[in-house]
This record gives sequence, C-alpha cells and structure tokens, in this order.
Amino acid sequence: SPSPGLRRRDLCSRGIRLAGKMRSDVLDLLDAYVEWQGLDASASVAAVEGVPSAAVERWDELTGTQRLLDNLAAYRTFRALLAQMLEEQQEQLGEADTALGRALAAVLLQVSAFTYHLEELLQLESRGTPSQEVDVPVPPSHLGLFERKLRGLGVLRELAQWAVRSARDLRQLAKPGPGGSSAPSSDESP
Repeated sequence: SPSPGLRRRDLCSRGIRLAGKMRSDVLDLLDAYVEWQGLDASASVAAVEGVPSAAVERWDELTGTQRLLDNLAAYRTFRALLAQMLEEQQEQLGEADTALGRALAAVLLQVSAFTYHLEELLQLESRGTPSQEVDVPVPPSHLGLFERKLRGLGVLRELAQWAVRSARDLRQLAKPGPGGSSAPSSDESP
C-alpha cells in the first residue's frame, strides 16, 4: 500500500485531470446551452442565489482541508442544481431535443464523480470519513422560463470557474511539505 503522501499526490493528480476535463466539457456545454436557449453569449448574469461562488478573498490562507471542504460543498450544490436544470430541460423540451439533456447529464455525471473523488481525498486528509451527505437546498423552481435560462447560464459559468479553482486547490494540496497538506502557503493565488 502506498504511503499517504504518495496516495494524496496521486489523488490530486487524478483530480486535476478530472477538473480539466470537466471544465472543457462545461465550456462546450455552455456554448451549446447559449445557442439552444437563444441567449446572448455575452449576457451578464448577476450572482445567482444558491450558486456557490468560486471567488475567495484570501485563497492563500486556506488550509488543505478547508480547500477540500469548500470544493466538496460546492460540487454537492452543483450536483443538485444540475439535476434541477436537467429536470427543467426535460419538462421544457420534452423528448423533441435530447442532445442538450444528454450533455447536461454527462456533466452531472462528471460532477458526481468529482464529488466522490473529493470525498476520498478528504477522507485521506482527515484520516476519517467526511461529513455525511446533507440535502442541499435547491432554489424553488418558481422562476419564469427566461429567469431559469439565465440561472442555468450562471450555474454553468460558475461551475467552469470552480473547475479552475479546484485544479489550483489540488495543485496546492499536492505540494510536499507544510503548504501541501494543512498549512497555508502564500506562493500561489488564484
């Protein structure tokens, strides 16, 4: 069995690859989503309620465990939001157009796999099990069709940003020594 440090670096490397692939797929989905929803690609979307923001004020002060917990909470939320988007998409389009639904489902699968990967890493870091899955509150679907389209745009944009942040967090965590595991390091910022 490999040492915990080697296992952590391996998990971080795989996580960085997963995050990169997820970001690429989310950007492809974002282009398709904008086209299929008839939105302007440059549309400005204010912060969407219930969508975790990838921005962080003092990124370099976060510990490895804090980074993992922030990522885990965000991806659990994205999993619920994407499931809601998929359901709304099926209601809106029915079976007439399944390409967007398949693309959403594929990204939802990647988010679920990444969530599991983060749980595995957190378990290794804390030498215990991460907190059990909690129900993530999803905003009620009382929004009109256009507002739902804009919310979906905001969710996908923020998910793409989280993929970038996750890769950076995992690179930081993979570093050997105090900056890699639990102590903050100031040599890199988002």
